[in-house]
Amino acid sequence: MTTTIVVAGKGGTGKTSISALLVQTLSSKGVVLAIDADPATNLNQALGVEAGSTVGRIREDMTRDIQSGALSPGISKHDYLEGQIRAALVEAKGFDLLAIGRPEGPGCYCAANNMLRLAIDKLGRSYRYVVIDSEAGLEHISRQTTRDVDILIIVSDPTQQSIKTAAAIKGLIGEMRTRVGQIVLVINRSPDGLPPEIARAAEGSGFGSPVIIGQDPNLAGLEIEGRPTTELPPDSPLRQGVVKLVAMIGL
Repeated sequence: MTTTIVVAGKGGTGKTSISALLVQTLSSKGVVLAIDADPATNLNQALGVEAGSTVGRIREDMTRDIQSGALSPGISKHDYLEGQIRAALVEAKGFDLLAIGRPEGPGCYCAANNMLRLAIDKLGRSYRYVVIDSEAGLEHISRQTTRDVDILIIVSDPTQQSIKTAAAIKGLIGEMRTRVGQIVLVINRSPDGLPPEIARAAEGSGFGSPVIIGQDPNLAGLEIEGRPTTELPPDSPLRQGVVKLVAMIGL
């Protein structure tokens, strides 16, 4: 049975770093499909693997081939997409990575997007875990790129605006057809514990006990040297926070 985990939140809160450490931690328990749904496509860097082709490029190529008549009528569009998506997977020890990317040109892609959702849903069933690093804000949720989510992790920093964004994501989920089993708030980069104002704001937004992760002094050095987040040491506050998060959500 596959467990689907979506990591969402305001930009700049560290959700990609948390996604990478989640992938690394869970890969010791079962094979993970890591999906980079942020158009910035930084998850491969955080995981320390090369970038592959993107689903956005695959969609563009298929749309172009259909319009030009280059796609053989004997090939099912679903089969074509599924084959191209599998070919775009970046394989690594314990996980595979798929980058969504961004549209490369104008036009409506509703039909192609629906086929992509079906193909990715089918692909995900082959893995023990699917971890999706979603794009910043509400777009990923509002477009329903992923329909059913077992665990939604909303990453915030210790600011009022970021808590408001987290609350908006939580509220939007209630308005969509998307099924979400568990919602967890992570407050990242919190210096010296959680400020009482932020604790009150989180409680007032209907969140339960958030996972608090302190500022990690190791991260800046890795980023300066261009090394992946997954090289953080065992005593790193961020790594320890993710271990605590995994235990809290029952994984």
